[in-house]
Amino acid sequence: MDKVDGVVIGAGVVGLAVARALVTASPFGAREWMVLEATDAIGTGTSSRNSEVIHAGIYYPQGSLKAKLCVQGRHQLYDYLIKNGIAHQRCGKLIVATHESQVPTLVSIKAKAHANGVGDLVEVDAATAQRMEPALACLAALHSPSTGIIDSHAYMLSLQGDFENAGGLVAFHASVESAECTAEGIVLHMADGTELMARIVVNAAGLTAPWLAAKFKGLPEQHVPSAYFAKGNYFTLSGKSPFSRLIYPVPEAAGLGVHLTLDLGGQAKFGPDVQWVDRPDDLAVSLEHEDAFYREVRKYWPALPDRALQPGYAGMRPKISAPHEAAADFCIQGPAQHGVKGLVNLFGIESPGLTSSLAIGEAVLKELQP
Repeated sequence: MDKVDGVVIGAGVVGLAVARALVTASPFGAREWMVLEATDAIGTGTSSRNSEVIHAGIYYPQGSLKAKLCVQGRHQLYDYLIKNGIAHQRCGKLIVATHESQVPTLVSIKAKAHANGVGDLVEVDAATAQRMEPALACLAALHSPSTGIIDSHAYMLSLQGDFENAGGLVAFHASVESAECTAEGIVLHMADGTELMARIVVNAAGLTAPWLAAKFKGLPEQHVPSAYFAKGNYFTLSGKSPFSRLIYPVPEAAGLGVHLTLDLGGQAKFGPDVQWVDRPDDLAVSLEHEDAFYREVRKYWPALPDRALQPGYAGMRPKISAPHEAAADFCIQGPAQHGVKGLVNLFGIESPGLTSSLAIGEAVLKELQP
């Protein structure tokens, strides 16, 4: 049986950020580290199907990991992108109220953001918002200048490069089927029949992280949450976008509403909506939601032309809270919680996971400190 010092399971943006943190940190650095990825490339799961937004840290409950790590991670991410020359744009966004009942919500959103350490939100009236974005219709808005967009694949390639340049190895077609937690280390049973022992294992498998954790012999089952899947459909805009900033409606219960985001080429897309499904591979765009997209988008862009939206793609949120429950916080579960030496499970790392990725890497380091 082969032995290594540490393994990260999953080569999404969070897994790669964690691997980079581990391989470059003392006392974990200068050792043999691997990232095991079940598919043939990095970032093919949740990381390839999101909005590529750098979030400011506005909406999350005060004191939550989502709030703390998003704000911390945003600063780290912008610094990293600038240092490494990775394409991004700090374009800003407007959170818009399109009905009188939503205007007080903007005040509470600003207060929540301030409590989270986001102090640059600016209240703007309808006239100011329309001067900023002439195609926009709203009654009031909040301007978030810290929100941005990113080339997420270029970012992941850079994280992979950092990891490999420090001596780490990324292995593809390396699917972990189960594991056994022993006194000597954690034995990983691979799909091809081989075994690998590691002293440290980080389960960053995203959508399948709870399923995989349930197959770790020696991990108490009460520490494995149930998995739920909230699909998000995206529709793209044919033609040029009239907006230069991201446009977000006042948030809904399970998501942030059908918002408008831009890629670095200026192409606009709308979404995601929230559709609870039973399988993480249910990724076909649900065309039956198209009319709802037109209806929601026209609340803040009344001039959206007919037949301007085209089916884009669908993403999947790795939820650990049920549809009727409040959204769960990030779960970074280490030995102090479950009692298994050397094991960290990452559960429910949905948005703002991309923005928080470097901070999540540091949080995993802390969980593994003796």
